[in-house]
Amino acid sequence: MRLAILGGSFNPVHSGHLFLAEAALTAFDYDRVVLVPAFRSPFKDGAGDMEGSAADRIDMLAASIPGDPRFALDNCEIKREGVSYTIDTVIDIEKRYRPEGKPGLILGDDLAADFPKWRCFDELLERTDVIIARRVLPEETAFSFPCRQIRNDVMGVSSALVRERIRAGKLWRSLVPAGAAAIIEDRRLYGYGSKDSRKDSAHAGLTKETVIRVENAARESLSTGRFLHSRNTALLAWDICLRFGLDPLAGYLAGIAHDLGKPLSGERLLETAASDGEEIAALERQKPSLLHGRAAAVLLRERFGISDRDVIEAVAWHTQGRAGMGSLAKAVYIADKLEVSRETDTALQDMLYGLKSADSRRSAETDSLDGIFTAVLRSTIAFLRSRKLDLSESTLRLLDAVQKRNGG
Repeated sequence: MRLAILGGSFNPVHSGHLFLAEAALTAFDYDRVVLVPAFRSPFKDGAGDMEGSAADRIDMLAASIPGDPRFALDNCEIKREGVSYTIDTVIDIEKRYRPEGKPGLILGDDLAADFPKWRCFDELLERTDVIIARRVLPEETAFSFPCRQIRNDVMGVSSALVRERIRAGKLWRSLVPAGAAAIIEDRRLYGYGSKDSRKDSAHAGLTKETVIRVENAARESLSTGRFLHSRNTALLAWDICLRFGLDPLAGYLAGIAHDLGKPLSGERLLETAASDGEEIAALERQKPSLLHGRAAAVLLRERFGISDRDVIEAVAWHTQGRAGMGSLAKAVYIADKLEVSRETDTALQDMLYGLKSADSRRSAETDSLDGIFTAVLRSTIAFLRSRKLDLSESTLRLLDAVQKRNGG
């Protein structure tokens, strides 16, 4: 196997790193690039240069290359600790990876001028094929040592720029892979979130990394149409949560997960839902599809370790509803019924978005989460009855509770 090596602080990894690695793969027909995060670069001794811990930087790299066999991630410099010297890494990788021929050593042109000053420079030239990638120079430049150059576009992005933009609250997410961005947000790296406390999740243990895992599972298991419905539900749940002071990340998670049980057979739905300890009603045994929400909640607990009670309730009862539902469950119930791909009552949409229309009377009640929930519930029940469909016991109990609260 023909290998190339790309080292660096990766603090954080950004799109330019992966662009250069892919450019080397394409230009010189390598099979794989080994990404090697430094423990401490000999060129970056300041404490501010290593704001991301070794574990953070490894995790960001790993989250940036899932399922891509063109890239390997090696922590040899992290394990050695101390100052990271490239010659030690090259010898180590040669010994363990057994590459075919000399490994490539990818350098940015911003480092190339000082390359002759690196430790064991002559030995590096003997052991590797040096590859210079353009990072700052507008065109190819002659160097005093043997090398091959990649005629790649200059992306104009650096880890320092990403850190600076995060700290300043400027746009930065398009500069890093999505997986790395989620870790930066979850772990509040590089000063992220200091200007926007709203991004803090009120639900312990919920992170964007978890949400991404669940969303990927939904995309893989659901049909295209069902997945788009789930994502639209997640987006609307996020918006409703923001409007009514609830945790938007919890709303998004419940929305993206609410139909995870849909692909299960009737037998599996009955078996999975039964494990939540709730009674299974006669109508549910006749129509196991009514249990897909409860089954999805079980899958969230068992497969993803999510035990947040509000999220579990919102997922489990988004179809039938039940008396005593919490605010997050009501938000997801509304989102499931009114997301943009659904054909729904215009007056309900006006109510949701706070619009005035001839068919929509504004009041303190309809401007509240409970008011909108009640209107959506009644509309849903009216639709089911128009189709002469049976209502579940849970839905009937919920309707009775709402009617009693509203005086009939």
